[in-house]
Amino acid sequence: MERIKSPTRPRGRAQRIYNGMPARELGSEGWHKPWSGGNGGNCLEAMKLADGRIAVRQSTDPDGPALIYTSDEMTAFIQGAKAGEADFLLS
Repeated sequence: MERIKSPTRPRGRAQRIYNGMPARELGSEGWHKPWSGGNGGNCLEAMKLADGRIAVRQSTDPDGPALIYTSDEMTAFIQGAKAGEADFLLS
């Protein structure tokens, strides 16, 4: 019986992480649902990357695109949402 090998990157070569990349390329571990409401599980999942950036994906499409944000961008978004700056999205 032959053993099937999974594709690997050459050693020492860093993975290119970019906005819109397939989320599956970031792996399946480390994703968290920061919050979840009564929406039947349709929510965002986030992952903190080794370089400090944050990846976000749609929980119902884990193989879909990942949006990549810097720590400063995510901080500004969360602080703005807490301050009510995104409330217009709810009406």
